[in-house]
Amino acid sequence: MRRFLFLVCFLAFGLGFYGMALAQQPIMDYAYVQTFENGKVNWQTGLVTATGIGAPPATAVNMAQARAMAVRAATVVARRNLLEVLKGVQIDSTTTVQNYMVTNDIIISRVQGFLQNSQVLDIAYMSDGSVEVTVGVSLRGGLADVLLPPTIPFGTKIQKPERLTPPTPPVEPSQPQVNVPQPPVVAPQPPQVQPEPTPAMPTPQPEMVYTGLIVDARGLGARPAMSPKIYDENGQEVYGSAFVSREYAIQQGMAGYAKDLEKAKSNPRVANMPFVAKAVQVKGKGKADLVIDNASANQLRALSQKQSFLEKCKVMIILD
Repeated sequence: MRRFLFLVCFLAFGLGFYGMALAQQPIMDYAYVQTFENGKVNWQTGLVTATGIGAPPATAVNMAQARAMAVRAATVVARRNLLEVLKGVQIDSTTTVQNYMVTNDIIISRVQGFLQNSQVLDIAYMSDGSVEVTVGVSLRGGLADVLLPPTIPFGTKIQKPERLTPPTPPVEPSQPQVNVPQPPVVAPQPPQVQPEPTPAMPTPQPEMVYTGLIVDARGLGARPAMSPKIYDENGQEVYGSAFVSREYAIQQGMAGYAKDLEKAKSNPRVANMPFVAKAVQVKGKGKADLVIDNASANQLRALSQKQSFLEKCKVMIILD
């Protein structure tokens, strides 16, 4: 009986653990996470996280005070590490956050303000009395507004001009006319010709409506950035900051990143009918800009004239 109960408990624990692993598996399968020494950037959610460890001081009068002081020390270290992780983020293909911060003391001050208010996501208490704290901050919203330089040429939504009705020409007053009777004229009758049957017109096919763009850049060594660009093979820009408003780029990010093509197709950012293009080359020092073939680029240009998924940043890039 005891052996049977032990077996039941073991199976229940194992199935529960396996269920938790499966619940987390879909996120880890397609989310693109860039790992640094003391933290990481989840380019799917835009969350930047870092960890720090703090030890309890020897001067603490009791266990509660020791833990509280250890948590405070670990939080300070975690936020310091968060800054280091953030410095390694690419803004575009040529500039990192660190490059941009050193150009302006105001930027440094504003970034540090965001990090001081970063959210404590997890606290782990170790057996030796030390504490590990994980903090995080979103790479979108207010922080993105600070980190995206004003020199980046963002576009604005172009309003279509109203259709103007041509003015009606004035009507000349008519002169009275006198009807004069005319003799009837008999016209010659032309020979009767049977009309040819009119060919049936083909039924117009409905235009495909796309809900986003996916660029498959696997195998090229491409890297994520806050403001990537997409070019055709002739070097002409197909998608970039000039195609979207700054507000969309700040709130949603210029593009989402993932590592699984099929699962990315169902991502809310681009679902339910994304246009898929294959990248053939990477550009720029930071390897963040992509090149797609001319045929796909021309099709995207034609679609952007009637559909708005590009200007709404509904773009995802698949990386290794």
